[in-house]
Amino acid sequence: MDLNGKHALITGGGTGIGLAIAKALAEAGAEVTITGRRKDVLDKVAGGRIHALTMDVADEASVVDGFASAVAERGPIAICVANAGIAEGKALHKMDMDFWRKVIGINLDGAYLTMREAMKSMTGLDYGRIIAVASIAGIKGLRGAPAYTASKHGMIGLIRGLSEDYMGSPITFNAICPGYVDTAIVSENTVSIAARAGISEEQALKMMVKTNRHQRLISPQEVANTALYLCSELSGSINGQTMEIAGGQM
Repeated sequence: MDLNGKHALITGGGTGIGLAIAKALAEAGAEVTITGRRKDVLDKVAGGRIHALTMDVADEASVVDGFASAVAERGPIAICVANAGIAEGKALHKMDMDFWRKVIGINLDGAYLTMREAMKSMTGLDYGRIIAVASIAGIKGLRGAPAYTASKHGMIGLIRGLSEDYMGSPITFNAICPGYVDTAIVSENTVSIAARAGISEEQALKMMVKTNRHQRLISPQEVANTALYLCSELSGSINGQTMEIAGGQM
């Protein structure tokens, strides 16, 4: 695959899935802008074709300014990966509006702002890829995490709506829906679930691994490989779809 001359922007690109996708696209020749709130994390992994940009997807002004800066430096966004998000669970009766707004604000509002700003420079190009990193929680309900589940369902709805709006154009819109991936988020959730459920961290991890049908954690590279395929010319007829990476049928 040859992505030379294409500018990709990945939110939450400094760690985990976002970083794996950034590396894959850069290796294929793209100039990749990675964004996140922590400058030190971004700077640590930037270099070569990977460029750091501090941006908070929950802040509209930050997203607008961030995209304008990225486009000014490296040209129109041809590939946009809305990956930034949080994975926090809380039962409905224990949830307040601040928690709900935080999850929806980062995961869903952040994806909306990311895609909206990307389209400002992508429209008119002869190629474009919008990819949302959602979750299997966007396909089915995730126990103990109704706000997270709602946010991921919303991301998939946004992707499907946009695919209809731009049907017939060179731009495709798809969502990647991984199960539990071997990232820092899983490590953090292991501690959180153990504390909430009153079980050991080993038991908490086994609960998450069991959710993946093949009984193992998914590697970030497996998700990156799917993103790479969606960016290729081979995927031109894949549009408005959910790519489920969960080790089996959901």
